Amino acid sequence: MHTIIEPFKIKSVEPIYFTTREERIRILEEASYNPFLIKARDVIIDLLTDSGTSAMSSDQWAGIMKGDESYAGSSSFFRFEAEVRKITGMKWVIPTHQGRAAEKILFSITGGKGKYVLSNTLFDTTRANIEFSGADGIDLICEEGKQASLIAPFKGNINVAALNQFIADKGASSIVMVMITVTNNSGGGQPVSMENIRATRAVCDQYEIPLFIDACRFAENCFFIQQREIGYRDKPIIDIARELFSYADGCTMSAKKDAFANIGGFLALQNDQLAMECRNLLIITEGFPTYGGLAGRDLEAIAIGLEEVMQEDYLKYRIRSIEYIGEKLDSVGVPYLKPTGGHAVYLDAKAFLPHIPPHQYPGQALCAALYIEGGIRGVEIGSLMFGKYSPEGQLIPHQMELVRLAVPRRVYTQSHIDYVAEVIIEVFRKRESIRGLKIVYETPYLRHFTAKFKSLA
Repeated sequence: MHTIIEPFKIKSVEPIYFTTREERIRILEEASYNPFLIKARDVIIDLLTDSGTSAMSSDQWAGIMKGDESYAGSSSFFRFEAEVRKITGMKWVIPTHQGRAAEKILFSITGGKGKYVLSNTLFDTTRANIEFSGADGIDLICEEGKQASLIAPFKGNINVAALNQFIADKGASSIVMVMITVTNNSGGGQPVSMENIRATRAVCDQYEIPLFIDACRFAENCFFIQQREIGYRDKPIIDIARELFSYADGCTMSAKKDAFANIGGFLALQNDQLAMECRNLLIITEGFPTYGGLAGRDLEAIAIGLEEVMQEDYLKYRIRSIEYIGEKLDSVGVPYLKPTGGHAVYLDAKAFLPHIPPHQYPGQALCAALYIEGGIRGVEIGSLMFGKYSPEGQLIPHQMELVRLAVPRRVYTQSHIDYVAEVIIEVFRKRESIRGLKIVYETPYLRHFTAKFKSLA
């Protein structure tokens, strides 16, 4: 196999500031061992998130210059709306400043105490907006998705049997919606099969429950379907996407992921009444329905990005570049969630640091070690992000302890990725010296963003 090269040329560059190990130890201590509190200038390779961190194309930058900043009836909105409708087939397209704003609007209207949102796995902001409304978010990941080292093609699937059972136990009237996250971010960036989405649609039809898609990484998911699912090998990505969305009653999307944009998102719906309620709340919280908290130039960039992300040369490169990291780690036995996902490598902190118990947050400790060793910033996805407390105040751990290394789109080259693999391997060799952490400050919602720790070393 030939080397998979970047399907783009670099036209503009940004310098990287190189810190020393001693500087990074001090910086991490000042940030209370939380990567979110480290200044970006002090990060060498930033894999904290792939959200809003992509490199936009020359066409997107050109589109920004064409942005129509009219308050109402902007031509940039209508281009944006047409592109979203072309892909999703949704009747109503509601722009928002980012994905969590779409979630806030949706669950402010549909949520409430005693209600449930069922999912393959909800990501952090989705769950937070559900819980803020008073409802409960329930993850029903398939059994394969719970086993980090197991190789399976669609580990992001929802467990359809568990879905049926939960509805039977709680009653359909208490279920706000089923929301399928594609790809399954908290579950390792793993894809969801079209067969699984169809089966979920059938359950939703049986009980008259709406089905929504969290579409942040829809194109990556569609590429996995094309490559792994029988009957899709010769289908264009746009056709796969249209089929995927055809099973849904609505979707939310952060355009900061698979649309390459630095900001933006949308809520798309089929139901007229729900759309009107959402649009009314949009006007109160985000802006007029033809800009929704965004500048016209952002709407232009998103519309162009949605076209570019479905280019198969790009998707082939994108998925292969993540696989490349996994192969490097496999060569020395570094544990990670297998197979590699679409946008990130997820280190298995539980297997990486078996001497650190969940209440000492092994994922966060591993994040700290990666930063000290090589200035790499990742994010914990485990008992810090998703852990709960019992009535007695004891931590209820998350089922997996992961560190997500999310690769921004079109930003880093192969040499950067080689460096990342080398740092991970070096930390793995020193793993027994890594110690756990204790929380000294946290907030009720999304605590991982601002929590502070002290080292137990």
